[in-house]
Amino acid sequence: MINVNGKLVSGREEININYNRGFLYGDALFETIRIVDNKILFLEDHYFRLMSSMRILRMEIPMEFTMEFFQEELLKTIKEVSVEMKKNAFRVRFTVYRADGGKYLPKNRNIEFIASCEALENEVFILHDVPYEIELYKDFYITAHLLSNLKTTNRLINITGSIFAEENGYQNCLLINDAKNVVESLNGNVFVVKDSIVKTPPLSDGCIKGIMRKQIIDLLNKNTNYVLEEVSVSPFELQKADEIFITNTIVGIQSVTKYRKKEYQNNLAKDLIVKLNTLIRLS
Repeated sequence: MINVNGKLVSGREEININYNRGFLYGDALFETIRIVDNKILFLEDHYFRLMSSMRILRMEIPMEFTMEFFQEELLKTIKEVSVEMKKNAFRVRFTVYRADGGKYLPKNRNIEFIASCEALENEVFILHDVPYEIELYKDFYITAHLLSNLKTTNRLINITGSIFAEENGYQNCLLINDAKNVVESLNGNVFVVKDSIVKTPPLSDGCIKGIMRKQIIDLLNKNTNYVLEEVSVSPFELQKADEIFITNTIVGIQSVTKYRKKEYQNNLAKDLIVKLNTLIRLS
């Protein structure tokens, strides 16, 4: 089932995209959200990021689009599917787009939304201990500006990078900006560990303002064994690092095992995944 502006429709029903601005111009934002046992993980963070992003894109936010409304629509999206599939964990994609009309200049700035879901195998975050090799993707660069921090539906760099990774046998790639600094991975934020220093690219370098990035930063700031730095990361630092991991709200933490000839440990990632699961149980 798909939730279209609050109405549940069959996934087989035709959804008109002829005038959909998200389809025509990428005039849309999305949140990817993990729901476990009808509990929306990091609900407030997702909601306020979406509100902030809509304001930046000059979308008109309806008065009724409260956090309670957002929560209700998310749970509505998984309700029937959870009963049918007998699953407790879901990935929900909530896409907000500007209403039909106009070309580059919208005829109005009202919003509509579509929410869809798929079941997840694990109810908790699992650190998968599998080979995970990465490479730099250098065909296109991320521009370091405010729009790059938003989760818009323009993901062409991520798409072409994913194809590059598959064609060359990599599990992921790291994206770089115009200054040739590491920004993020194809599907999440990146953290680089050397001794007791943990570095993650700052938002000013053009990375997504990740929800899981925020959680990991909070956890690291409470860990007296490490110092977190939000600073630019040069590709040269990757081969000197002890550990590299990638974060997003669905996987949680994914350890990198290899970059070129360098292989990595995952000690900090193991510690963080335990604390992350403790955090979601207590919240």
